[in-house]
Amino acid sequence: MIKIKARLLCIIFCISNYAFATNTPPSETTPEDHDIHISKCLIDYNPEDEALQISVHIFLDDLEEILAENGAKKLYICTPKEKKEAEKFIYLYLQKQFNLKVDDKAVAYNFIGKESSEDLLAVWCYLEVPKIKSPQSLEISSKILMDLYDDQLNIINVNYPGKKNGYLMFHKGEFRDVVVF
Repeated sequence: MIKIKARLLCIIFCISNYAFATNTPPSETTPEDHDIHISKCLIDYNPEDEALQISVHIFLDDLEEILAENGAKKLYICTPKEKKEAEKFIYLYLQKQFNLKVDDKAVAYNFIGKESSEDLLAVWCYLEVPKIKSPQSLEISSKILMDLYDDQLNIINVNYPGKKNGYLMFHKGEFRDVVVF
């Protein structure tokens, strides 16, 4: 079953990367430019740092649109014209839509920073939950962009050293799951 899920995720990633491979700058794209709405998230537990290290990949046109709907218009994320408050708005949005519990306790994460993807169509947001010693379980709630698209998929890969990787796929109506280490 895990191999089937891993293959399915690979297929989805390939399709999503192909679907978004255009020469149109992110500032000129619209939601109609693509039919697939996917975010990717990697969560790694680092035992040396005793921290959860999180990378969230969100397409810029979708992120700009949802932030504009929430009052933060024309942020020009990951461009030379980026507004200085852009990271603040991204972090506030993520705090509402992406939540974690470690061993049944809600945890807050720090916004470390962000960078543009290589194709300039998306942004990688880096988050960290410090001071986590040998977690036994991780509950993840990801509603990123589900308030914008009914067909939004949020794919999450959880890595814990010495354990099998966990792959989760969330969609509207099913956006929470628990990984036991």
